[in-house]
Amino acid sequence: MLTLAIDTATSVCAVGLCRDGQILAEYRIDMGMTHSEGLLPQLEQLLSRTKVAKSEIDLLAVSLGPGSFTGLRIGLASVEAMAYSWKKPVCGVNTLKALAYNLPVEGFVLSPVLDAQKGNFYQAIYEWRAGKLIQHQDVKVVDGQQLLENLAVLGTPALLLGECRKLDDAALPGWCKKAPAHLCLPQAASVALLAEAEYDPEAAGDIFGLEPYYIRRSEAEELWEKRQQG
Repeated sequence: MLTLAIDTATSVCAVGLCRDGQILAEYRIDMGMTHSEGLLPQLEQLLSRTKVAKSEIDLLAVSLGPGSFTGLRIGLASVEAMAYSWKKPVCGVNTLKALAYNLPVEGFVLSPVLDAQKGNFYQAIYEWRAGKLIQHQDVKVVDGQQLLENLAVLGTPALLLGECRKLDDAALPGWCKKAPAHLCLPQAASVALLAEAEYDPEAAGDIFGLEPYYIRRSEAEELWEKRQQG
């Protein structure tokens, strides 16, 4: 299976290409460029450099969140347009679960986190066992203290991935560390690998049936509700 993946859930804009678990190419950039202006050129260059024709692609994969509201909408809309035009199936995956695919090692619990604003984080907890990813905690919105408490009860050394820069290194207990910076960033290749593992052609629905995984409402929605109540 040849899978083309997109991840625009954070400030990183990433596109990747995998075939049957092998990473063929990946192109990611985190330079402040908006995804609306950077995504399509990255896709075009990826396909051009790999000499892969659109007709050869078997599956399109996209990171569905949680994450940036605007980024998620851009990624999903782009994948839907490609799926409709190229007549390809789509598999949407959880952004935090895809981050856990960055580091498929045993002996640690992995806690991917993303910035949920206002001092909060999106957190999930996973662990690799015998080559399979086990989920200990589904996605929750937590503050920094709750984040560590959720990990402490497992009694296992932990590694943080994702947008964990806002967590103070000095405040982390000895059993909890941040993964190397190059493994913390979202990777489209991980989105592709997870999609290959989860895609079920028998259960595939309409290409326009996917929804971003927001968890909470956007700030604009919260402000609108406050004004209505006022």
